[in-house]
Amino acid sequence: MTAPTQPLAGASAASPPALSVHDLRKTYDNGVEALKGISLDVQPGDFHALLGPNGAGKSTLIGIVSSLVNKTSGSVHVFGVDLHARRDEAMRLIGLVPQELNFNMFEKPLDILVNYAGFYGIARAEALVRAEEELKRAQLWGKAQLTARTLSGGMKRRLMIARAMMTRPRLLILDEPTAGVDIEIRRDMWKTLREINAAGTTIILTTHYLEEAESLCRHLAIIDHGAIVEQGPMRELLAKLDVEGFLFDVDGVLPDALPAIDGATLVALDPHTLDLDMPRAMDLNRVFTVLSDAGIRVRSMRTKSNRLEELFVRMTGSNAAQPADRAA
Repeated sequence: MTAPTQPLAGASAASPPALSVHDLRKTYDNGVEALKGISLDVQPGDFHALLGPNGAGKSTLIGIVSSLVNKTSGSVHVFGVDLHARRDEAMRLIGLVPQELNFNMFEKPLDILVNYAGFYGIARAEALVRAEEELKRAQLWGKAQLTARTLSGGMKRRLMIARAMMTRPRLLILDEPTAGVDIEIRRDMWKTLREINAAGTTIILTTHYLEEAESLCRHLAIIDHGAIVEQGPMRELLAKLDVEGFLFDVDGVLPDALPAIDGATLVALDPHTLDLDMPRAMDLNRVFTVLSDAGIRVRSMRTKSNRLEELFVRMTGSNAAQPADRAA
């Protein structure tokens, strides 16, 4: 396991982490040990992925941080505030977007946001201003006066994010925020999340869409069987992989028999596309020479976007990526 990550550029070295978890343990009444001494620091302004197979402990960790689950031992601090000793103060710093839709489907989006703000003591006049701002950012202002049940699945997901942002949280926790939405809506939501993060909100994201984590997040922690098996900057972790993957688009039709390349794996995906896995140390020019000698002319190439999936599989022995990730 790597050491906790260093502060992000622009963050004061004296600033406490946005989230600091130390030796966190949770054993349920039935004896299941869900968390086995997790320690994790998320720096202010970060966009941090929390990955793991089903049952790894992600939901328990989020439940404890959001004060929905009681810890067995360990500590949690939010921007230096002890969650156990000063719960109300810590919770005012957190916005949570759970995986389940948990608003009244017969209320209007505007009312859902304003009423939510009221629970946190925000005056109605201010809540109305914030609700308009958040609904516009979520591209839902035109739906503000319709009942929530008439919204599409993607709109309901965006409404959940808009509601969480009504309290202006410094730390936003997203639990599978794009589950069940199509790729176009998912990428629209990515844009919104990037804007929220760029404005200064620290984001922790759990997702089974590994392409999503690689695209959005700068740091990563992988949980398996209640323990963190890897953590650190996304680029550094991906750089540890000793294999690179490429897709080649070729002119014409591939021959029935492909040339052999020592140390590499070459597979035809279709009559016009090659899939190559090769050691990072291998010279790509050598590959092109072999292909050229075999009469195969590469028209274009692109890097396969499965690096995080490979790291995830190595760390957990699981393959949790959704099929849409590989096609996206």
